[in-house]
Amino acid sequence: MTSFAGGPKRGLMTLLLWGVPQLSLAAKFNMRPGVTEMSVRVQYIHHIGLWVCVIVGIIVFGAMFYSMFAHRRSRNPTPATFSDSIVVEFLWTLIPVLILVGMAIPATTALRDIEDNENSDLTVLITASQWKWHYKYLDSGISYYSNIATPDEQIENLQPKDEYYLLDVDKPLVLPTNKKIRFLVTADDVIHSWWLPDFAVKQDAIPGFINEAWARIPVAGVYRGQCAELCGVGHAYMPIVADVRPEAEFDAWIEGQRLAAELAGEAAVAARAKTWTMVELLPTGEEVFVKHCATCHQRDGRGQGAKYPALVGSEIATGAITDHLNRVMNGKTDTEMQAWAPQLSDLEIAAVITYERNSWGNDTGDIVQPITVYEAR
Repeated sequence: MTSFAGGPKRGLMTLLLWGVPQLSLAAKFNMRPGVTEMSVRVQYIHHIGLWVCVIVGIIVFGAMFYSMFAHRRSRNPTPATFSDSIVVEFLWTLIPVLILVGMAIPATTALRDIEDNENSDLTVLITASQWKWHYKYLDSGISYYSNIATPDEQIENLQPKDEYYLLDVDKPLVLPTNKKIRFLVTADDVIHSWWLPDFAVKQDAIPGFINEAWARIPVAGVYRGQCAELCGVGHAYMPIVADVRPEAEFDAWIEGQRLAAELAGEAAVAARAKTWTMVELLPTGEEVFVKHCATCHQRDGRGQGAKYPALVGSEIATGAITDHLNRVMNGKTDTEMQAWAPQLSDLEIAAVITYERNSWGNDTGDIVQPITVYEAR
């Protein structure tokens, strides 16, 4: 405990010598500077509010401790006779009001500007689901899912964790610099929250509702965030990565995505025309299962209680193929089993069903072809 013996002057010096390192330590754990103008304003308002609280706290507690010391009974055995002071009461009412008004002005203007989503140059629809993000560029029609890319070996402590443990994805959200980007945020299942602190954007994703936010990013780079709402057992595995590129690079990326979509369509037609063997389907099926299904059903297919049922020996995985196909493609209402038809290709669905029906002792020998999935759509 810090000692303030030796009089008020020495006590004040001791307090300063103790406090300066504490302020330095606080700065180390402070909010990191954002990259957008709005994030800088938010941090500025935070600092103003923090220092107002610190100064008010020092004044109030300083006056209290001084009064306790200077007017203690041993020094003033006869109590004072005054009861109140209108001037003091007026001042300690007026000063807090002025402080609050002074803090409210920058906070209110910032909140007003945060809600100004007009005149955007680009609109991205962000749809959350357990446990991934779906990005759709409404101006160009490009869309894709973004999943966590952290290897299972790191999650299971079989490999050392790298710098971006649980903060990397297979497909980041690509954005341009110096454009006003409007984000429309919603969800398919439960409440999520899309949070990118460098942009000062944190918006709840609520099923049936669309919330709005915006950002104008002046500096290219890779920025990371996370789902900030407890959304289920896979909450920790729902990172956000934004890859911000100069405008020319972004335009080239958009054109590349259009070309890739055309090639993917041609590849899907070729996959439907081919008769696949089990040896060809199983590796793809395992990859799809580990990436999309293992979080709930476990890599060994044993599930996690009644909420995430086991696939080992299950009626779905060993029964009629049509029931299995319907469950994977369309999901199951009132459960967390989502519909995978909009998310996976015909080949991926055929491969994962074949894998589930021929793994962990489910030796049905069944093979599902992509053409079967295509016809079921």
